[in-house]
Amino acid sequence: MAITVVSSAEILKASLQMLGVPVSTGTGLDDIMLAALLRRTAGIVCPCSRSTLVAAVFESLQFLTSDDASLRKRIADAVESLVIVGDLLELNQVTINDPAATNAWIFCAPPTFVVRPGGSVFILGIVADEASPLPSSLNVRMAYEGFARVLTQLQGENLPSILGDLGLRELPQSVWLKSPKAESASGLSEGMLRRLAEQPRSGAIADLSILHSERDVRHYARRWDAPTNESGNYLARRPQAYGAPLWGFASLKDGAVNRFLDFPLRGTKWRGCDVAWQLQMAIDHNRRTPQLYRRRSTSDGVCLDFFSPLPLWALRRFEILGRPAPRENCLFSYWILENELAVEERFLQESLWLAATKSDKEEPR
Repeated sequence: MAITVVSSAEILKASLQMLGVPVSTGTGLDDIMLAALLRRTAGIVCPCSRSTLVAAVFESLQFLTSDDASLRKRIADAVESLVIVGDLLELNQVTINDPAATNAWIFCAPPTFVVRPGGSVFILGIVADEASPLPSSLNVRMAYEGFARVLTQLQGENLPSILGDLGLRELPQSVWLKSPKAESASGLSEGMLRRLAEQPRSGAIADLSILHSERDVRHYARRWDAPTNESGNYLARRPQAYGAPLWGFASLKDGAVNRFLDFPLRGTKWRGCDVAWQLQMAIDHNRRTPQLYRRRSTSDGVCLDFFSPLPLWALRRFEILGRPAPRENCLFSYWILENELAVEERFLQESLWLAATKSDKEEPR
């Protein structure tokens, strides 16, 4: 029996075909393929923890790349991206009668779609026994914008009606883009400080990380460090036995924790990280060192560059109005049409208290 040597490129090409992704669309082990693999795997193993899903996909790919550490991080980042676009749901976004479930659990979203302002349609959700919730006649028309799947309506076609007949549920923009109640930066900060003061005294928390508000807002990762002798209130993360560290708000005295408010807050649907990032935006604004965004003109629109994470509900806004763009000396970027710029800048400045800058080194205006 002859043994044929198969290259990693041939394996990736065959995998794309099995996942229903046009080979001409993907470029090997790129974001499109990672997203497709995660959707297919999630349909089999979910509900589960993020780490379980990441491990399952990593094990299927680890011999196709020489950089395992980078691959594992890319897969973990891709899981977060699928949560953002709505293919995956976290525990606080669903209702389940299972006491064993933890906040780290994720679930497959049901097949749904969101109609964009221009008429194209986002396809969301995962089916357990198929690579795509669509028939092949529609699946071959799928376009991929980062981790999002988009269908463009043909002339004379009623795409929402067709998708509804196929069993997909339309998700109104108002629901998909739902955001927290509007309030001022000072109101948000004061409310969290009251909640923190109501918490019982905390014992020692090992391996705590805090975000130093006085550090440069242009370098998000560098703002995090272990406490030494700090006193005050800080955005914080504390480890747990299983899963990623938990988010919260900590009161410190000489580097030791006095009180700790866990995120997400009880009775809310917002993720812990989203609550934390919005709170830090309010804190930075109140300190007169607001977080920044930068505008870059392109031939067909404008790129908005960001230096710190945005809450899920803000990212979805840019997903539906534009698309992810290659980043330049920033954390991530989104492209939007120029005629959308004024409205979106107002949203960034009024809802997230960000300030515009022309460069990653320039003082904000």
